[in-house]
Amino acid sequence: MPALRSIRPAVGSVARNPVLVAVSALFALAQLPDLIVGPTANPELSAAVSALTFGVLILVAPFFQGGLLAMADEALDGTTGVATLVSGGKEHYLPLLVAYLALLGVSIAFGFLAFFGALLGIAGSVASEPAGFLVVPAEDVTLLAVLAIIVVGLLAAYLLVTFFLQFYAHAVVLDGAELVAAFRRSVRLVRSNLGAAFLYTVLLTAGGAAFGLLGAAASLSLAPPPAMESAPVWVPTVEVGTLGAVGVGIGVIAVTGLLGALWATYSVAFYRACSERTPAAGRQA
Repeated sequence: MPALRSIRPAVGSVARNPVLVAVSALFALAQLPDLIVGPTANPELSAAVSALTFGVLILVAPFFQGGLLAMADEALDGTTGVATLVSGGKEHYLPLLVAYLALLGVSIAFGFLAFFGALLGIAGSVASEPAGFLVVPAEDVTLLAVLAIIVVGLLAAYLLVTFFLQFYAHAVVLDGAELVAAFRRSVRLVRSNLGAAFLYTVLLTAGGAAFGLLGAAASLSLAPPPAMESAPVWVPTVEVGTLGAVGVGIGVIAVTGLLGALWATYSVAFYRACSERTPAAGRQA
């Protein structure tokens, strides 16, 4: 199955081209200001830094995405370098930026609708009780059930959209497809390799979730938020100095760089394998 066969060439490509890890780590380093200022007691400064970092990442992410995929494609055949990052990022920047903004808008819309639906359900159930306890009267059960179905349906629809469109950037960078054609190409490729694409997504999700949990646990153990200081201790804390904190930060960035490099090569190897199995009509996108 392509999802499993693509692992070995992906690992080999990263081993031959450590520059992929360095490039991915550099992108992770760009998020460091938000991680440093995030736990600050000054909410205004924290919000300002977060907004600035988010805005910069929106503009920079498409460049790194295009360049990293181009490097991964080259690395699977031999060696690659920073020149490929620059040329690939510049060549495909505009369509990837437009696609990134469009998908970001879709994510925000789905999130807003789901949050608004959940808020209505909670507000309705609390307002129905004079004492404010969350006890739902029998006549409101149907309404809450409908709202829950809507929220779950919106989440499922969002996941389905991202599942079928996850290879649009590969179509742009590797096939030179226009943006609309790239979305169509991604849908055709996933539809023609449904089982393999599902396993591929599960593997990536599991790996990302495991790393995310480890990173969150490390962050909380080293520097728990102020709100947790007076709460019952459920995460053991570790007293470290400045050098220790720097060491942990470097370690997180290094691991993030390694995972980013593996994602790039693995996704490109998988895309290549599935492209060979996709019907010819799909390749004309």
